[in-house]
Amino acid sequence: MSDNQQRGRQAEEQARRFLEDRGLRLLAQNWSCRGGELDLVMLDGDTVVFVEVRYRRHAAWGGALESVDARKRARLALAAENFLQQEKRWGKHPCRFDVIALGATNGTAGRPEWIKNAFDA
Repeated sequence: MSDNQQRGRQAEEQARRFLEDRGLRLLAQNWSCRGGELDLVMLDGDTVVFVEVRYRRHAAWGGALESVDARKRARLALAAENFLQQEKRWGKHPCRFDVIALGATNGTAGRPEWIKNAFDA
C-alpha cells in the first residue's frame, strides 16, 4: 500500500470515528461497485448518509472540499444508487451526501470539517 493510500485509509478511519462519536452508525466502509466506491455509508437516525472523505496534505492543489467536483459527485450518486439497489432494506430511507474534509486546507490540523448535505444528486 502506498503512502497516499495509507493516509487515505487513516483519514477514513478518523472520519468514521468522528461520525460515530456524533451518533451515526456505520453501515458500510469502502463499498465498491462497477461505477465507483463509497468511502463510508452511515445511518443518521433513519437517514442513509453517503460520506465522501477528502484528505489533502497541501493546499496548493485546492482544498479537500473543492476536490468533490461534478464528475466525482456523479460517480458518488451512481455508487449510492447501486448501493440502494443491492441493499434493498435501505431503499425507502431518506438519503443525503456529506463530505468530511481533513488536512491542511481545513485550518485546524486533525479536526474534520463536516459538511452535511454537501450536494444533491
